Amino acid sequence: MEKELGKSLIFAGGILLALGLVFLLAGKIPYLGRLPGDIHIQRGNFNLFFPLTSSLIVSALLSLLLSYFKRR
Repeated sequence: MEKELGKSLIFAGGILLALGLVFLLAGKIPYLGRLPGDIHIQRGNFNLFFPLTSSLIVSALLSLLLSYFKRR
């Protein structure tokens, strides 16, 4: 039981580390958040930004990475 908990904590820590790196480096990735298909609406005091295409690309990359590591 302790072995499984340890593995789960290491996995959760890796996910948190990866998310932290993404937040640190997100501004330095060119075009992320400004791709065709990302929705940005400004009307008066209302501002809506929904990075649809960027989210799909990041999701696909993460899916590929996780499937690669799952096979190993």
